[in-house]
Amino acid sequence: MYAVIETGGKQYQVKEGDVLFIEKLTAEADEKVNFDKVMAVGSDDAITVGTPYVDGASVSATVVKNGKSKKITVFTYKPKKGEKTKQGHRQPYTQVRIDAIKA
Repeated sequence: MYAVIETGGKQYQVKEGDVLFIEKLTAEADEKVNFDKVMAVGSDDAITVGTPYVDGASVSATVVKNGKSKKITVFTYKPKKGEKTKQGHRQPYTQVRIDAIKA
């Protein structure tokens, strides 16, 4: 069984046991979280698609850890003006493990 959930403005297709990196949540490690915005639930023989969400469906997960991804360099400049800026950015994330899909 799989589900398509929405969190942090993005959509993810998940199955039980999956470990994925999502946008940062306000939850500590080893804490349970519940995703109610389930857009679709499917199995081997059928699929249920919501308008926009499936009623009564939810996905429960456990937070593995919170962290920051690798640093990226953001460099902008304007040619012939001598104007340039260099910045670094580290995107925060939450790593979760999918425990159960309730349809």
